[in-house]
Amino acid sequence: MPIISNRIQRIKPSATLKLSQIATELKSQGRNIISLSAGEPDFQTPEWVCKRANDAALEGKTKYTPVGGTQEIKNAILKKIKSKCDLKINHQNILVSCGAKHSIFNTFMSSINKGDEVIIPAPYWVSYPDIVRLCGGIPKIVTCSEQNKFKITPKDLISNINDKTKWIILNSPNNPTGSLYSKDELLEIGRIIKDTEIYVLSDEIYEHIIYDNKKFTSFVEANPQLLDKTITVNGVSKAYSMTGWRIGYSYGPKELIKSMEKLQSQSTSNPCSISQEASIAAILGPQDFLKEWCITFENRRNILIKGLSSIQGIRCIKPEGAFYMYASVKGLIGKRTVKEQILKSDEDISAYLLDEANVAAVPGKAFGLSPYIRFSYATNDSLIKKAIAQIDSAVRKLK
Repeated sequence: MPIISNRIQRIKPSATLKLSQIATELKSQGRNIISLSAGEPDFQTPEWVCKRANDAALEGKTKYTPVGGTQEIKNAILKKIKSKCDLKINHQNILVSCGAKHSIFNTFMSSINKGDEVIIPAPYWVSYPDIVRLCGGIPKIVTCSEQNKFKITPKDLISNINDKTKWIILNSPNNPTGSLYSKDELLEIGRIIKDTEIYVLSDEIYEHIIYDNKKFTSFVEANPQLLDKTITVNGVSKAYSMTGWRIGYSYGPKELIKSMEKLQSQSTSNPCSISQEASIAAILGPQDFLKEWCITFENRRNILIKGLSSIQGIRCIKPEGAFYMYASVKGLIGKRTVKEQILKSDEDISAYLLDEANVAAVPGKAFGLSPYIRFSYATNDSLIKKAIAQIDSAVRKLK
């Protein structure tokens, strides 16, 4: 009898984490790899956040906490939410988990029955379909057009709803495209969902990373009447450069949150006590630095757009948020390398850039839409410029 379950065989390793691991291994072998694959800001966690963690440890806050998070961190999250919109929620609507990914897993494991369908607009974050499959659901991938900035339209949504549809996932700003849903677009989606039995998972982990004076709107901010049909997922990893601290949170219907907490009690138990204290300091502390970081990200985005757009065969779609460029590489399909290999897919092109240009970036196939490559610009200007030069040199060698 095989030791590996059928359940785990239905999913794949995270493509982004796998590529980051490959880049790290190549670096350890002496290769000078520039990684534009990871979704991790290169900024240090703010000093006052680290200080609070240190103080918390010395104060003895190193014990178990309530499974769903301390009263103090829930107070901080409530204050943050209600500073933007006056939702009728309290501590019972909130669950703190070990990262936003954990929040998404908790949501679907607690709500999906075998055969339930989850509408996932493509391009999508790599883990959505596999989490749905692991929970017994069926990912229903809806391809979104570049002309609509890769966002699902009301027409797309209506044509893919059926009696098996249980969830739709919205991710704004989006990973991998950086696209941002406007309030009007969210209202349109809300009108469709209102008279159905469908729930919305709104992944808002990049809410603070917005460019060009655009405005972020939360799905429940636009549709407060749908609070009982919406799970909002967020966290501290991207905005506060706290990826390793592993704190995410979700809020929504009390019944579902209670079930998610029950699941968490039998899996991870409480999120890290010291990380919770640090996250309180992040959420309630100074926020001015976020504007400075966004300016830095915006400058990096502009460098990457200008550089990649100058390379024949690559075309850029301007992101409105997050820190990813989802660049079309359609113009490189069919090109031949010096080793006489024909580049037939974005996977081939990504492998070629790693081999020839020493640049790691993630092929669009991992996000459900080809032929594109996702470049992360969560690294410094000089490395981005060097990567562009090396990509340009590699592409010029193609025939």
